[in-house]
Amino acid sequence: MTTIQDKKAQFQLKTPKGTRDYDEKEMTIRNSLFATITNIFQRHGAVTIDTPVFEMRDILSGKYGEDSKLIYDLANQGGEDCSLRYDLTVPFARYLAMQGKKDAQQMKRYQIAKVYRRDQPVMTKGRLREFYQCDFDIAGQYDPMIPDAEVLKILCETLDAVDIKFKIKLNHRQILDGIFQVSGVPSNKIRSISSAVDKLDKLSWQDVKKEMTVEKGLDESVADRIGTYVEGLKGKDTASLLQYLQNDVEFMKNASASQGVADVRLLLEFLDVFNVKDRVHLDLSLARGLDYYTGIIYEAVQTESEGVGSIAAGGRYDDLVGMFSGTNKNGKSKTIPCVGVSVGVERVFSILMARQNMEKIKSTATQVYIISVGDGLLKERMALVNELWEAGIKASFMLKNKPKLEKQWLACEKEQIPFAVILGKDELENAKVRIKDMRVNVL
Repeated sequence: MTTIQDKKAQFQLKTPKGTRDYDEKEMTIRNSLFATITNIFQRHGAVTIDTPVFEMRDILSGKYGEDSKLIYDLANQGGEDCSLRYDLTVPFARYLAMQGKKDAQQMKRYQIAKVYRRDQPVMTKGRLREFYQCDFDIAGQYDPMIPDAEVLKILCETLDAVDIKFKIKLNHRQILDGIFQVSGVPSNKIRSISSAVDKLDKLSWQDVKKEMTVEKGLDESVADRIGTYVEGLKGKDTASLLQYLQNDVEFMKNASASQGVADVRLLLEFLDVFNVKDRVHLDLSLARGLDYYTGIIYEAVQTESEGVGSIAAGGRYDDLVGMFSGTNKNGKSKTIPCVGVSVGVERVFSILMARQNMEKIKSTATQVYIISVGDGLLKERMALVNELWEAGIKASFMLKNKPKLEKQWLACEKEQIPFAVILGKDELENAKVRIKDMRVNVL
């Protein structure tokens, strides 16, 4: 028979793998980060929505390529197969599809919420199984590349606001598909080969080529032709790359590739107006493994420390809403074009925390601390703090009848409260208080 003592001995007091707690000082930094990002999103006219933390399993399935294996499936406990959301993009597309002909056909939306992935966690680098994403998306029919340019401007503003050095890698799904088609990749292998190319930031070209040929059955000569683009052109600047593609007659005969090049050129014109053109670099090896991207794709990589990797990513996904909304009377998909970006806030947070002096972080918003001298003066302290609360001032006092003076000063100093209000018999008799500015350490 198992005793209570046996159960206690077997009990592990820990958070689940890939999750963590945040203390009050860490939450101060996180809340400041969320507020900074929210302010930028709102500056660009976005509204916010909320969606369930779990979705119908069919909504999420088939949208994430090889990463679909990382989705958390929930046990069926109510007659429905559900999964925890993997990102905020697919739930947003489902939300738009459910709005029908409402105003949501055109909107700027942001959402800051938790997502879940059965990934192999690296806690120190901000790779978790439960983590926040900060998404900004523009949905609706607009002229080409205007929303895309604004989203990239927002990405630059966000990372600049938290003082992170970064570069943005840019590509276009139609350029990438054009490379695969011109190189001779069978249409039924394009997505799986794209997923292999997406690993070039972590693996050597030889390893990626091996995956294409040995694991995925691609002809070696086809892989070599892909390599001339995604590996052989590395190091060229954006202008040189575009000129190279423009001069490639066979490549430009491909309608998909030609449209992709035209889109990138137009996008760069708009980014120049927004003063962020120099932050963006065309990278033909960028693939973004998610299946729903259809146009411009991008990824921001921080450049100040090793091992953190991508800190934001996104792209255009014009067909995702149509997967949920069906077709109209003419048999055409009820699609809503969308473009967006997701900021990897956990990775940004890990970078910010590495800079912090934890002792200097003020975790409370308290502005005033009431200190009694001599007798405890509990009711007098309570009356004074209540007066401050009702005036909208953030104030506090020690929750004891007769607190020691030294402990009150220590509490005020520990919480880095800027002002101490000193209350004693003399002050009460004269209907006055003494105020000490704790920031300059003088009465």
